[in-house]
Amino acid sequence: MQSRYVLTGALAVLLTALAGCGNGTGEPDAVGGPAVMRRLTESQYRATVADIFGPEIPVAARFERALREDGLISIGTGRAGMSPFSIEQYDGAALTVAAAVVGEEHRAKLVPCQPKSGASQFDGECAKRFVEHYGMPLFRRPLRDEEVTRFVEAARAGQDRLGDFYAGLQFALAAMMVSPEFLLRIERPQPEEKQREVVQLDAWSKATRLSYFLTNSTPDEELLRAAGAGELESGRGLQRQVDRLVASPPFEAAVRAFFQDMLQFDKFGDLAKDPLVYPAFNSTVAADAQEQTLRTITHLLIDEKGDYRDLFTTRNTFLTRALGVVYRVPVATRNGWEPTVFEPGKHRDGIQSQVAFLAVNSHPGRSSATLRGKALREVFLCQEVPDPPANVDFAVVQDPSNVAMPTARERLIAHRTEPACAGCHAITDPVGLTLENFDGLGTYRSIENGASIDASGDLDGIAFNSADGLAQALHDHPETPRCLVEKMYRFAVGRDTEMEERPYMDYLNREFKASGYRVPELMRTIALSDNFFAISTVRDAEVE
Repeated sequence: MQSRYVLTGALAVLLTALAGCGNGTGEPDAVGGPAVMRRLTESQYRATVADIFGPEIPVAARFERALREDGLISIGTGRAGMSPFSIEQYDGAALTVAAAVVGEEHRAKLVPCQPKSGASQFDGECAKRFVEHYGMPLFRRPLRDEEVTRFVEAARAGQDRLGDFYAGLQFALAAMMVSPEFLLRIERPQPEEKQREVVQLDAWSKATRLSYFLTNSTPDEELLRAAGAGELESGRGLQRQVDRLVASPPFEAAVRAFFQDMLQFDKFGDLAKDPLVYPAFNSTVAADAQEQTLRTITHLLIDEKGDYRDLFTTRNTFLTRALGVVYRVPVATRNGWEPTVFEPGKHRDGIQSQVAFLAVNSHPGRSSATLRGKALREVFLCQEVPDPPANVDFAVVQDPSNVAMPTARERLIAHRTEPACAGCHAITDPVGLTLENFDGLGTYRSIENGASIDASGDLDGIAFNSADGLAQALHDHPETPRCLVEKMYRFAVGRDTEMEERPYMDYLNREFKASGYRVPELMRTIALSDNFFAISTVRDAEVE
């Protein structure tokens, strides 16, 4: 199996030669990709509202399911349209947020002025101040004069209809929050560079891309100030802001957002388990399972500044009582989380042995070596597994009550005798069967239907006898860190990598290795690179 962006040696050498001498830091010259216009994800929308108005302001909306493209929702946000349902939900959320902002409970704190003649009279000066106050953080750039005028007029029209100044402000704020300038991250190049083939984003677009990558939220006041002052155009100014954001508390939210996307936690929205087979499963377990994995990740990568590869071998984690039932581990803490270290030999090494991965990559009433093997290869190694043919008969695999073939291994062996099935299962099953000691929920077992489970397998020529061996093989696999680098960059720029970016990807891999495979350092390297902000006008023209 090959990583999805690995090229032949000769082509890689050619591209490296064409990349030029770089910018003096070892980074190849930027080649850029097409500009993207990304829709805010649900977590970004909620975080943005909380950062601008405060966490006490409610967001009352049911967000449409995100589109996953090329393995990442962060790419799908640049390709998905807006359905009537989405527009309706955005409109409702905007009105709810705006009503809370100007309501009596929060008005004194969140409305920067009071109408001079009381709420029954329109105060154009105060309305303008309100629009300008929230226009910058909402649009992530200064408002143009005509935009200020339009939203002030919306406030005037609202007061004329409802007879209340604050009701008018509510309409103006809601109008800003349903604008494409708020809902979409619209990136613009430097105006003076439009005639060049590779251009840099303008300062406001740089600030936006930086902030959503490093905090998963809108640029804060300091970052917007730096953008307006031109500080992001200098290496020193950019580094100051990047280092500040990486060291800030919201950085954890950015790391969480990336791994939620990479691990495809959006699948939990459709996750169902047969209550007769898995009575311990419920919505609390589903939520706690995701949080367990995210806490494991952020503790190792941020708190401990650990090696990314150790995520596949660590036994340090956190449990709640609900999860303790599934893991069969006593949890003394009645409510909340308890640090836990799984004992050696319990086969709980790494995040791939945790309930979040095992449950979501299983069927409602049984485990699935094929789904787990596919996920291991695609999620952690960036190796593509083809979809099964439409006419495949899964009857043998789907019958766990088959006395003649009591274990999944035996049923899959029989299934693979069909020529149409052999190719895909040869890719997924040798690695997925190693996780058959875990049932469809993720509880450990040694027997299936009265027969002992054979958990032996191999990963690209490395053989092992248990999930512990798989953990070490994933840790040591050369594509494990390379896949993380690729997905992190694609997550950051919201698009697939271009062929000409291969030298830059090699540069990121070298820097990642030199850092000891520290994820914060990888994110910092990306955020400081010219490639991160580069746009190819040639590719934009090709797209058009």
